[in-house]
Amino acid sequence: MKRLIRDLLRSTFVQRALGVLAAEYLRLVWLTNRFSYEPADVYERVEPEMPAIFAFWHGQHFMTPFIKTKETYRAKVLISRHRDGEFNAIAAERLGIGTIRGSGDHGGAFHRKGGVGAFREMVQALTDGWNVATTADVPKRARVVGLGVIMLARESGRPIMPFAMVTSRFIRLKNWDSTTINLPFGRGALVGIEHVYVPPDADAETMEKLRLQVEDYLNEATRRAYKAVGRPEAALG
Repeated sequence: MKRLIRDLLRSTFVQRALGVLAAEYLRLVWLTNRFSYEPADVYERVEPEMPAIFAFWHGQHFMTPFIKTKETYRAKVLISRHRDGEFNAIAAERLGIGTIRGSGDHGGAFHRKGGVGAFREMVQALTDGWNVATTADVPKRARVVGLGVIMLARESGRPIMPFAMVTSRFIRLKNWDSTTINLPFGRGALVGIEHVYVPPDADAETMEKLRLQVEDYLNEATRRAYKAVGRPEAALG
């Protein structure tokens, strides 16, 4: 029975149905939450820097498609090749976001999970004028920025834009990345801090310094975002 259920959940029909349902549910959440922006002119500041690398924490990804507020903001998001990523990819594409399939893990599993191909595709997307959205922390190491996003910025020459997008009403799962399922009929906040450029000749010491800077910016964005929606206790360190 367990195998039957597992095979059913992996089927193309079920994955597509889940993706469509997820997209429409997230659209409902977006439309029924009153969002604030910090800084208030965040889009005016970001537009001149596009295409950019939009970085966010694992577990805070469900609302991120809605940072795209104009059709002219062409965007792609990195999504795992794991079967659990399939309906996420379908949902993202239904919400108007292109997808790049692969792993953000630049550790031992990088080659096996298609990380090299995904990295090259992200660099090419940025070269072609697409914004690229990706989690900054690698799997199983929540709230610790990996070198992948720093390497992407160094290779592409495009800035990293750390941000957090949260809602006041949510369910938080007890998994490794504390996945947050956003709920409708509340308040929302999108907070960006400063963008980060990585020099093309950055050495290991410089990259580590910038990695920690991105980490600090993401934690600060998360703290400010939850404070803005009246849930300061919900911020994770």
